[in-house]
Order: sequence, then C-alpha cells, then structure tokens
Amino acid sequence: MKTYLVTGGAGFIGSNFIHYLFEKYDDDVCVINLDKLTYAGNLENLIDVETRENYRFVKGDICDAKTVDPLVQEADIVVNFAAESHVDRSIGAPDAFIQTDVYGTFILLEAARKHGVEKFIQISTDEVYGSIIDGSFKETDILEPSSPYSASKAGADRLAYSYFVTYGLAVIITRCSNNFGPYQYPEKLIPLFVTNALEDKSLPIYGDGKNVRDWIYVRDHCDAVDFLLGHGAHGQVYNIGGGNERMNIQITDLILHYLHKPDSLKNYIQDRLGHDRRYSVDTGKIAALGWTPGHKFEQAMHSTIQWYVDHKAWWGKLKSGEYKEFYKANYKKEL
Repeated sequence: MKTYLVTGGAGFIGSNFIHYLFEKYDDDVCVINLDKLTYAGNLENLIDVETRENYRFVKGDICDAKTVDPLVQEADIVVNFAAESHVDRSIGAPDAFIQTDVYGTFILLEAARKHGVEKFIQISTDEVYGSIIDGSFKETDILEPSSPYSASKAGADRLAYSYFVTYGLAVIITRCSNNFGPYQYPEKLIPLFVTNALEDKSLPIYGDGKNVRDWIYVRDHCDAVDFLLGHGAHGQVYNIGGGNERMNIQITDLILHYLHKPDSLKNYIQDRLGHDRRYSVDTGKIAALGWTPGHKFEQAMHSTIQWYVDHKAWWGKLKSGEYKEFYKANYKKEL
C-alpha cells in the first residue's frame, strides 16, 4: 500500500485528486491530507471520505517544518497542490504567495530529501510561461511569469527541479492549463459566473473578454498526475492541457445559454493589471507517453454547471461566509 501526502487536499484540485485516488485504488492507498484551511480550503469537499480508515486530515501549514517533517516521513509519495493561486489576490497582497508557494515548497522539498520519498510531484501552472500570441509553449521554453502568483509558482517550479539536480530527489513537475469542475472556490471565472448567473447578478468580464485560456476538466488533470506517477521521468517537466482554447466571452456565453439567462448580465469592467492575453501549452510530451484527456469539453462544462446548480448549499455558504460556522460546529479538533 502506498501512502500519499496530498498538500492542499481540501482545495479544489487537491480534493478532486483525493476522490480520484480512492475511486481508482480504494483500500490500496493511504492518504494524508495536509491543508491550512485558508479561505479556499473546504472540508465539506471531503465529507464522503473523512471516515475512511485509510484517510487522515491534518490541519497545518506547509511552511511549518515541525508539522511537515513527520508527515513526509510517513509518505511514499508527496503531491504538492498547496498554493495561493488567485491572480487578483496576488496583485493586492503578493507576500502570502511568496511565503506559501516558494518557502512552503522549500520546506516540503527539504523533508522529502531528508526522508528519501519515492516521488515528489510539484504542481506548477502554465502561467509560468507568460502570454503567447501564436503557437504553444513547450516545456523547454523560457519562463516569463507576469503576475506575483505566476512568479511564485515559477520559483517553486525551479526550486523543485534544483532538488532533482543537486540532491537526486525524484521530482516530477507538471504545468497544467486552467482547471474547471466541482468544488472550485467561487472566485474563479467559471464558478463565479455560474453562481452569479444563478443569483441573477452581473458577470464581471475583464476588458473585451477575448483573453484566451486552455481549459481542462479537473478529473483529467488528476488522471494525468496519476499517469505521470507511473510513467513520468524524474527531473522532467510535463505540460498538461485539455486542448480546449476558449475566449472568456465564449465561456460566458456558454454559461448563460445553459442556464437560460440573458446577455444583460454581462458587465464589462476595467481590465486586470498585467492581464495575459493567451495561454497555450504543447502537450506532445505527455501524449507521447500515452496520455490524453478523457472528457469532451462541452459535456464536462455542462456537467460542471449542473453540479453548481445542484449544490447551491455548498457554494452559498462560501459566498455568504456561513462555512466558518460549519467548521466550528463539525471540526473543533482541527480548528
């Protein structure tokens, strides 16, 4: 039985990855979930697994070596999802991003080096490349991050690589495009626009709405990470993408159409500072190993929108602040 330390496991992608592991491997894996429970960490994401004997939640900060060290010692595999990840927040308060994304990764890497973990997966982002007008970024292209968030992820990305080169740590780095799916905190584009539309509130569209992102269903991202654990080479970077490039305005129109909401909910606002025009990654490297996404974009989007329609109690608490009371009532020991 392999023991996974999943950091940031109460967040969007981390919680989906934990669900993925249990659905695929059931009792053949043990999962330790380390999460600080910042605003985007939500234990409601994992209610259906919290009573499993092969699952354990630990409330803690990846920047705290005393918390991290014994957990890494137990683990065969470390998958680092923990990060401050919202670009808008990084513009206003970059210090938290540097602390968590860079220093926190350093603490994890040091513990992994000390205890000789079998594999260390550093979850990076396609945003480390910066913007590209034509073509797609390959793993060997220069990194030109343009926000404090993407710069902090680039720093962690390269720090992880240095631990492979210098210490021989079994590191694999992934750079994934924009994720969507269930359990995503409603500040990101898709859940924000879906939930706002359901409440008949305006949808704030930056600039002209023509910024382009490649979208991947979160379950495909989880599947790619698991695939690379078995097939990826140590010290290598792998781009992960869905091959679904869409302008933000196209995403907006799709959401409004599915929910039968009027175009009048669109609200064009001043563009974000340093807003990258287009992200695009070449996924030929992972495809050559035999992995491709398993979900079609339109079907996955419809499924995602419907999930938010069906789970208003989940996102309603987040948007109103009621989740704090839920934590106090149900997770006193952890909090």
